[in-house]
This record gives sequence, structure tokens and C-alpha cells, in this order.
Amino acid sequence: MATVTGRIKEITQMQPRGGFLPVKEFEKIELPIEEELHEIEQENIIGGLVGMAVDYLTRYMNGATVDEAFQISLLGAKLGGFEKQARFFADNITGLDERSIDSACKLVGYDCIYRVGPKAYKPVVGIIPNDETIDNIRIMVRRSIEFIKQYGPITKDGFTFEGGYTSVVSAGDGDFLTKDTLWDFKVVKGNLTKDHTLQILMYYLMGKRSKKDEFVDIDKIGIYNPRKNVIYIKKVDEINKRVIETIEHEVIGYDNEELNAEFEKKEKEAMETIRKVIKKANKKKKQDNIAKIIGGIFTIVIIITVIYFAYQWMNV
Repeated sequence: MATVTGRIKEITQMQPRGGFLPVKEFEKIELPIEEELHEIEQENIIGGLVGMAVDYLTRYMNGATVDEAFQISLLGAKLGGFEKQARFFADNITGLDERSIDSACKLVGYDCIYRVGPKAYKPVVGIIPNDETIDNIRIMVRRSIEFIKQYGPITKDGFTFEGGYTSVVSAGDGDFLTKDTLWDFKVVKGNLTKDHTLQILMYYLMGKRSKKDEFVDIDKIGIYNPRKNVIYIKKVDEINKRVIETIEHEVIGYDNEELNAEFEKKEKEAMETIRKVIKKANKKKKQDNIAKIIGGIFTIVIIITVIYFAYQWMNV
């Protein structure tokens, strides 16, 4: 079993050149840049932490509570036994001021415990974002809020795919849903990759399989990169059907799930048949045993009767 991103790493060699869903097939929309970022080389914490801080702070600034926005981080802290420390950082998040962003960067440091496991954790006290990092996070959150104003409103954030997971892909969570689009945030300096496009398409397919109401009207997938303030968007009905079938069957494993379900159904039917046969046999055996017991008792009575009359005759 693997997460969505874990599964993508496993099947890297399976993807054709350019990927199952090439980036060039997406419509690219460049949004206006009003505030320039510091050079990424001036940031002093890893990009993954910056990305999560931007993502979760955007959710918080868009109306979610701190506990809702940083749910995965708090779950990770709970699993690792750091609830008290995590609560301290969470309570310090009140906006986009320096203390709030610093606390957010530390709080997302617990995410890895939930997503990867305790071995991936490093003490969050060592996460100390410098001024340039804090400025960049603040600017990217502001960009994200403007993006949401234009393409929102958000109908769901931090969603999962219960009902859409398989024995192959058993975990994964998405970022945002709007009226008709499933969005993923990618805070990256470089270009979009084939892994990014495969990830968002897997989310879409798992969402549809989950049968959850929030995915019913979704017919587009989109990726937003606040570092570049660029959007990539694609209508799902424009994607080659064979590509979708390949991802469903070979990557996510829905064929296996359907076969397993059919096997389990047949197995249950067979076991029920066996149970009925055994029950019937036991019932017949029980009836036969009762008949044998009655026959035995009858025989004993006859023998005793014969012996009694013979004894009486001998004493005449």
C-alpha cells in the first residue's frame, strides 16, 4: 500500500516520455505579479515546509480555523507525542504577522510524522525562518487569496478519498475544490512536471470513485503555483480515455479491487453453501443418531424382557 505520491515514485518508469498527462496539454494562465519575491536562494528552510506553510495559512486566511487548516500537522504531533508543543504554535497563529508565520513553519514540521512516520521527524525548534522566508510566505499567501477571489469560492479544502482508495493506493489528500475544479497547490521554483499532472489526475479519479457529493460536479483539474503566480488548468473530458483507463487500472489498481471484490463475493457464497451443507449433514447425523439411540433402547428392552420371562420360566 502507498500514498498517491508514493505510488507515483513507484511507477516512474511506467510513465511514457512526457508523462501520462503532459504539461503542455494544460492551459497556462499567468496572473499579474504585484509584489516581487526575494530570490528562493535567500530562503533558509526547505521548500516542502514553505509550501505547506503557504497552503495551510491560505486555508486559515480564507476562513478555516487553525485546527482545520493545520489538521494534518496536529495529527502528526499527536502521533509523535508533541501535542502540547503543537498547541502552543497553533495558538500563536493569528494572521500573517512574523510570529504567526514563524509558528506556522514550525507547526508544519509535524506533518511528516503523519505522512511518512516518526523516523522522518526532526525537532521543529530548528525551524527558524529568516526575514526573506517570512516575506516570501506572506506574499505567496496574499497571491493565493487573490487567486481564490478570481477562481473561487472554495467549496472544500483538505479533502480525502474514502471509497476511492485501493489496496495499491491507500492514502492521499487534496488541497482545494471550487464549483467545478479540483485544485492542487504546487509551491515550486521550477516548471510543472509529469508527476504533478499525474498526481492531480489521480486525485480526480479517486474523488469520482469515492462517490462523495463534493466531486459530482467536478469536471476540470487545475494546479496553482503561487511562487510564479501561474495556473495550469485542464478539462477532464479532453483527456485520452486510454490514458484514464491505464491510470485507473495500472496505477491506482481499480481492476485489482474489482477482481478482489468479485472473488470475496464468490468466496462468501461458497462458504455459505458449505455451511449449509455441513448444517444439513449435522442435522441428518443428529437424526440418525437419535434413531440409533431409540433402536438401541428398544433392543435393550426386548433383551431384558426375554431374560425376565426366561428367569420366570426356569423358576416354575
